[in-house]
Parts: sequence; structure tokens; C-alpha cells
Amino acid sequence: MSRTKLFSAVEVGGLKLKNRIVIAPMCQYSAEDGKSTDWHLMHLGSLALSGAGLLTLEATAVSPEGRITYGDLGLYSDDCESALGRTLEGLRRWSDIPLAVQLGHAGRKASSDLPWNGGRQLGPDHRNGWQTIAPSALPFGQNPSAPTAMDQTELQRVRDAFAQAAKRAGRLGFDAVQIHGAHGYLLHQFLSPVSNQRTDEYGGSLENRMRFPLEVFEAVRAAFPAERPVSIRVSGTDWLESGGWDIEQTLTFAQALESRGCAAIHVSSGGLDARQVIPVGPNYQVPLARAVKAAVKIPVVAVGLITEFEQAEAIVATGDADLIALARTVLYNPRWPWHAAAYFGETIGVAPQYLRSQPRQVRDLFIQPE
Repeated sequence: MSRTKLFSAVEVGGLKLKNRIVIAPMCQYSAEDGKSTDWHLMHLGSLALSGAGLLTLEATAVSPEGRITYGDLGLYSDDCESALGRTLEGLRRWSDIPLAVQLGHAGRKASSDLPWNGGRQLGPDHRNGWQTIAPSALPFGQNPSAPTAMDQTELQRVRDAFAQAAKRAGRLGFDAVQIHGAHGYLLHQFLSPVSNQRTDEYGGSLENRMRFPLEVFEAVRAAFPAERPVSIRVSGTDWLESGGWDIEQTLTFAQALESRGCAAIHVSSGGLDARQVIPVGPNYQVPLARAVKAAVKIPVVAVGLITEFEQAEAIVATGDADLIALARTVLYNPRWPWHAAAYFGETIGVAPQYLRSQPRQVRDLFIQPE
């Protein structure tokens, strides 16, 4: 029996997790033509030995033009699938952590440079750029290159691309899929009236703006093995004073997803409009997760500046969320779950190669996985 809620087991759409610590998807911008590299094996290998309950791979594009940058992972070709398969083979040889992949399309925020090169958007005439697509021909921020508004053919092509990527994820043996519907990327662009100014059945009313994201969810759910969960990451609000996507619309969207078999909802925020004013601080997104949890019966994941052990425990123990996700926190400290377990007097499974690293003052911390 665990002493804390954080280290208690939980089930998400039939997938059993040993604890409620999720490693969130974090872009590494280190792929080559969409293919994973040795960097991914090293980076993910470290996180796979962290003791977390679930490891989610970074945003993985369903088509080449859906990449945020030219260094993004993709799952849109046989070469991408083969390269990622080699990475997963290495992870599974040494770790039994459940693995999820986040499938996404960046829409009008695609065709960007690497963050450490400034991250600016690159025009279609740049050697590392391409023409972007979006619900409406509205550029993101000050980008001089407007996206092309998607017609019916493009809508079908992108839906099919999500489905095909989900099939590839199933073949690779991923335990779960997360759809990226947050942070101002394509599906969020359809949801928000700021970026979606269409006049057809995919724009205008909330029902219409939800239509394409829900069609994508249904396509992914149908393509991924039925016994494995499909979840989604959403932005709970655009953080705009008026006219944007907000928590009330998010609740309606969450209920529609739940009715279609969504296994969990990971609640983040922002990313759609440069005018956003985000009250960044510890737990700043937890109220959004709390609101979603009150509206649905499926598990909800909270994320955002969760850094302290007591903070994480309080979020799940009080029922604000069912799980917590770590991003930059776990980049800085890949052994955060170990240290949290030591702090609370819990036990945690580690690779046998690391058993002797247990501090003398902490008894019965490590157990060897079966």
C-alpha cells in the first residue's frame, strides 16, 4: 500500500500505471527529416529509467508540413516508423515504463527555426521552411507568410494523416496515443474563434469549431488498437480578455471527447495568440484541470510549474486532478520521481544497475522490477 496518492496506482483507459507521475511530451528538435536519432535514445533512455508512471514522447508530426520545426519527430513515412522503432527497441530492452506518443500538426505555427536559433518562423522560400496550412489564412503573430486556408481536400488529407500515424503507432507497440489539441497548433486553431474565421461547417459556432478536432479524434481512435487508450492535450484557455477559447468552451469539448471514448484529458493552456497574458506561477493551470475534472468522469492530468513534492501530492490528493505531468522539471532533474519517493517514504522500482545508488539514510526506497 502506498502512503501517498501520488504513488498509488491508477488506470487510464485500461492501461495500468504504477504511479500518477506522467512525463509530458517535450520537443527535442533533434530529428533528421522526421526520423529519430541517437539523441532521442539517450534522452528518452534517461527518462525511461526515472520511475515515472508514464513516458510520453514529444510532439510527433503526422505529416511533413505539420512539424513545428525541421528538427521535429514525424511518424508519416516508413523511414520515420523504422527509425522510431529502433529507438523504442532500445528503450524496451532496459525499461518497462509504459510509452505514449503525442501525435500533432502545427498548422500555422509550423515551419519554424530551432529554438536555440531564435525560433522565428521561416517562409516557404527558406531552405528549411515550407508553406503552412490553417483553418483560415491568418498568420501567427508577426509572421509575414500567411498560411493557406484548408479546403475539403486538405481536411480529409490531414484526418487521414492522423489515422495513418495512429496505425503506425499501433504497429510500433505504443501503449497509448495522445492527440495534441493545445498550444496554438492546428486542432487548437480550429477550436479558437481567434484563429478560425471560417464560414463553412467548420467555423462559427462552438459546435462547428469542434467538428474537425472531433473528427480527428474519431479517426485516431478507430485506427489505434481498441484496447489501448487515446487521450488528448488541450489548452483550457487562450488567456485573452475576450473573444478567445476559454474554459467554458473547453468543458463542452471535454464532454464531447469523453462521449467518443477519450481515455484522459491533459489540461494545459495558451499558445494561440501573442496577446495572451498568462499568470505564470506554481499551479497556475491547476484550476483549469479542476474545472475539467468536475465536468467529466475520465482521468484528468494537470501540468505547469509543478516542481515540489508536496505540491504534486496536494494536486492529486485533493482531487484537483488524477495525475500530474512534469516537463521542464524532469529535464532538470530526471530522477525527480526517485527523490519524491524518498521524501514520502515510498518505494520505487529501479533498474538493477542502479540499486546500489540508494542512499544509506533512506531505507527500502528501491525495489527491483520483476
